[in-house]
Amino acid sequence: MTRLWERLGAHPEGDGWRFAVWAPNARAVTVVGDFTGWWPDDGVPMDQDWSDGVWRAWVPSAASGQRYRFRVLGADGEWRHKSDPLAFATECPPANASVLHAPDYAWGDGEWMRTRRGDHHALPMSVYEVHLASWRPGLSYRDLATQLVDYVGGLGFTHVEFMPVMEHPFGGSWGYQVTGFYAPTARLGSPDDFRHLVDAFHRAGIGVILDWVPAHFPKDEWALATFDGTHLYEHPDPRRGEHPDWGSLIFNYGRDEVRDFLVSNARFWCEEFHVDGLRVDAVASLLYLDYSRQAGEWEPNVFGGNTNLEALAFIKELNGAVYAEHPGVVMIAEESTAWPGVSRPLDWGGLGFGLKWNMGWMHDTLGYIEHEPIHRRYHHDELTLPSLYAFDEQFVLPISHDEVVHGKKSLLGKLPGDHWQQLAGLRGLLGYMWAFPGKKLIFMGAELAATEEWSEQRGLDWSHPDQGVIDTLRDANRLLTRIGALSQRDGTADGFAWLSVHDADRNVIAFTRFGDDGSMLACVVNFSGIPVTDYELTLPAAGTWTEVLNTDAAVYCGSNVGNYGEVVARPEAKVHLGPFAAVWLTR
Repeated sequence: MTRLWERLGAHPEGDGWRFAVWAPNARAVTVVGDFTGWWPDDGVPMDQDWSDGVWRAWVPSAASGQRYRFRVLGADGEWRHKSDPLAFATECPPANASVLHAPDYAWGDGEWMRTRRGDHHALPMSVYEVHLASWRPGLSYRDLATQLVDYVGGLGFTHVEFMPVMEHPFGGSWGYQVTGFYAPTARLGSPDDFRHLVDAFHRAGIGVILDWVPAHFPKDEWALATFDGTHLYEHPDPRRGEHPDWGSLIFNYGRDEVRDFLVSNARFWCEEFHVDGLRVDAVASLLYLDYSRQAGEWEPNVFGGNTNLEALAFIKELNGAVYAEHPGVVMIAEESTAWPGVSRPLDWGGLGFGLKWNMGWMHDTLGYIEHEPIHRRYHHDELTLPSLYAFDEQFVLPISHDEVVHGKKSLLGKLPGDHWQQLAGLRGLLGYMWAFPGKKLIFMGAELAATEEWSEQRGLDWSHPDQGVIDTLRDANRLLTRIGALSQRDGTADGFAWLSVHDADRNVIAFTRFGDDGSMLACVVNFSGIPVTDYELTLPAAGTWTEVLNTDAAVYCGSNVGNYGEVVARPEAKVHLGPFAAVWLTR
């Protein structure tokens, strides 16, 4: 597998810099920049290697930190100023020139890289999703390396997930319309500053996952679009090359060089920035030719179906390459359909991802909690149906940024009732979520019990954090890493059993989790707004069960209905539940 970032782009060589760019259909290419005074006529001519379509030049006057572009005479006879597709650094948007950068960072995460986890299926994982620029607006990568790392570590999360850090011109895209695939955004600092941030998380024992966007790219004329006067990176057929919803272009996954650009990019972030996982955005849009298209707006594949066979092959190549070359890295799919085997290994006929977002669980759970408690009895199946497919894939339970924008309300705002009831409901939701099979992900601000939707321009409101919710989440994370039953069989049906599944009238569910180490955890959740005393259920073993979490406890600002620290089972038992409370019992 090639390492494209070592062959293309700009690299120091001797007393100057070597430039290389793929533009096979260009008539001429020059490199211009601070070292030429930006005069087009003074650009340094590049020579084309006809064997691979790459143009090359060596510039003795170039120096680190200088800006540059490629001036491309396209096959259509037009000159275009293009940023380097493999630039390691860029100007800070809205400026968009590429910047000469040679990495110069001494990593301090050697122990983490040697020992980082390999089997993500059986190990605890709780992920704090972050939009770096708006967590605390104004902070740099270096600032975040102390403040964000300390904060996430204090909450007990095992991982952070950054919304796309790759350079993007429009902040309102949240990073999902990438123009600089090989450069972290200059808004928050230099590439080495970003390395320092990842390093700081690793030294704190926290993994780093990046959102990665191979599904599309924007049409900005200075970026990848029509790069050499032809449809070089995008598919030439608009039925396969343009995304109708996003107004963006779709990569030509059938072209070897384009697949190499993307697979190399995934490997680049794993190798050069030591990231521990990539969450691949919008996988469904890659897999289906008719994604967001009506009849007549798409062309079937050679077999007459709607599968994008070229994108399917790319996904498998991508996952195979990353897992082969970067042990300990996990590939995660945001895939919103029922495509089979997304997280099944390649040699078992799957797509080869390690984990998949459970969008069905998210949709059903959030739909359920938005109902008034008195009406929830009519929607009880929204709680219970997810158990029927909970083990079809290796799942992540995601409550992401997408659920707290565009009029959907904040997570707290989705819950009915007065403020106390909303807080109690949020604590109970987290208790239920952290006990249900699957890895956990929440978006920043949920732990603060934010009342407003997230805005990338405004950032989080830190003025009224709710300590009860913060402490609930911290304790749930602590227990997640200590109780094997909460993670060791996340993806297997023998790690889960219902204790109470049909009690719609009282809005109560109960289930048990089992671990490979013999541990057991019973979770009982009261989704009604009234206490439930002496709730009868049969636990899987007789004896004393310890109450390790009660989201209605006084320490979390609840009403303190509980079980005095333990429940005795014969194995029949009676459990006391506060309003909107989740109770965890272990033995």
